[in-house]
Amino acid sequence: MTGAAVPEAGAAGSAVAARRRADKLRLLVQPVAAVVLVGGVLAWAFTRDLDSIERQSLNASALVSATWGHLVISLVVTALVSVVGVPLGVVLTRRWARRAAPVFLGLATIGQATPAVGILVLFFLVSGLEGLWAAVLPIALYTLLPVLRNTVVGLRGVDPALVDAGRGIGMSAATVLRRIELPLAVPLILAGLRTSLVHAVGVATLAVFVNGGGLGLLIDTGYKLARAPVLVTGAVLAVGLALLVDWLGAVAETWLGPKGLR
Repeated sequence: MTGAAVPEAGAAGSAVAARRRADKLRLLVQPVAAVVLVGGVLAWAFTRDLDSIERQSLNASALVSATWGHLVISLVVTALVSVVGVPLGVVLTRRWARRAAPVFLGLATIGQATPAVGILVLFFLVSGLEGLWAAVLPIALYTLLPVLRNTVVGLRGVDPALVDAGRGIGMSAATVLRRIELPLAVPLILAGLRTSLVHAVGVATLAVFVNGGGLGLLIDTGYKLARAPVLVTGAVLAVGLALLVDWLGAVAETWLGPKGLR
């Protein structure tokens, strides 16, 4: 039995090492790929013989404004989801609130299962709002599930023996949560935040339908006016932004997680 266990342990160690090497390689390649992709498409667009309509959208000022607006929507959504999802996930793992967890997770699942454009339009029709918050609030509902679910799963996955040990040496429940449970759950929580941010970047292209701005304006303009350079540039900028924020999330997971789990 011992002889069989040694090769199995060696194989597991090799698999972990291979995964870590692949993660490090991706951290190096992904931002380069995003920059090359975006740079190549911008070079293609600006070297074309653009007509007057295309020049209105494909200029430095318009592209920077659209990209910045898109990034603002994504970051505000992520901040809102973090402020709501992480504390709510913590509460739902407490003994006195565990029965309510399926209800909140079910609501969050419904929010993500509903088509994003449907949530945006429905919120607009009900509230009458336009602009940033008309986009941010429904998108936050759409992207809440990964953060809420990962927070709950991460905290429930903490070894109860560690919690009991902390309470046994005199720690309060709040101290156990702060010094034991949350640090061990950080990798899953960060993974949920990363997923939410990438979703927010993608769904933010729909903010144009409620006058929220962002890169969706370029995509919508290019589609409606049959201007392929405008459409392709807006789409590729959104893809490049998603790749970059996903990379930043991976970096955060690597450096903010517990040192023993890196």
